[in-house]
Amino acid sequence: IMGHPGDPAIYEPWAKSAASYVDLAERRSGPIPRAVAPDYVWGDVLTDLREAAPDAFVVNLETAVTDRGSPWPGKGIQYRMHPANVDCLTAAGVDVAVLANNHVLDWSFPGLEQTVEVLRAADIGLTGAGGRSSDAWAPAVLERSGGRRVLVFGAGAQSSGIPQAWAATDRSPGVALLADLSDAAVDQVRAMVQSAAGPDDIVVLSLHWGGNWGYDVSEAQQHFARSLVDEAGVHVLHGHSSHHPLGIEVHNGRLILYGCGDLITDYEGIRGHEEYRGEIGALYLATVDAASGDLRDLELVPTKMHRFQLTRPSATDVHWLAGVLNREGARSGTAVDKTDGGKLTLAW
Repeated sequence: IMGHPGDPAIYEPWAKSAASYVDLAERRSGPIPRAVAPDYVWGDVLTDLREAAPDAFVVNLETAVTDRGSPWPGKGIQYRMHPANVDCLTAAGVDVAVLANNHVLDWSFPGLEQTVEVLRAADIGLTGAGGRSSDAWAPAVLERSGGRRVLVFGAGAQSSGIPQAWAATDRSPGVALLADLSDAAVDQVRAMVQSAAGPDDIVVLSLHWGGNWGYDVSEAQQHFARSLVDEAGVHVLHGHSSHHPLGIEVHNGRLILYGCGDLITDYEGIRGHEEYRGEIGALYLATVDAASGDLRDLELVPTKMHRFQLTRPSATDVHWLAGVLNREGARSGTAVDKTDGGKLTLAW
């Protein structure tokens, strides 16, 4: 539906054309326009983004941006966006695209190489993947007022479906892949942070981990997240991979988002897992103290995908999302309150 459609051929066992997903969505929600403007997919949240004017707008970009390459052998699912459609990211002011996920190499190493080229040409910061391990682990650095900086690191875990063969090395391209969630992995992140961050920098770790469905946050994940805060100098942990929001924690003043859920997808007409309401998502607008990195405030802007566009959910939908976040957050001592404007604020 974008302004520059690419080759729709895909090689999945259940569909051979990306157009099939458009057809499914239209059966469910009605006609979807074609050749849409770059900002179409962002819909109603553009106003919220412009009002918030965040110092760092970070997304997990779970696709290759390429018209090169061939499908990774045996993977079975391949995502890609035509390079000319990168303006859908710039239209919303995305500052950093995190590439440490299980789809950035769907079109093999030529696809990754072009993804990096396109993002750089669009002046979008990137992290989590690159031509070698030092590139993949290097943070995206955002210079902000007063000489302060926001450093965004990207990393992934095999639990999210990232193949071991995708790990970047000193001699080969790939993603910043953690071997496990051990104390040694915490040490690895700490070394990366210490090599790049100064004492006045805000450090965000964007982490692709865990499965797609289910609310369970394992003890290993919780221990790893808390250790990143306590020992590795991480101020905000931006977790993703789950197709729906997970519980939120504030540990020693620092924000831990175990799983933010999906924001923009083409899953609208796909059946299965309806109980998780994958079409319901949120923008996470976190305000942290510039001096300490501690969380001051977290506002969530609930969203709903409809006709491949972000819309404002109904009051019933917002109530459902609040109930999920309160149920899951209770384990970590957090809750959300609804505002008169249909948003949610975190209490801890």
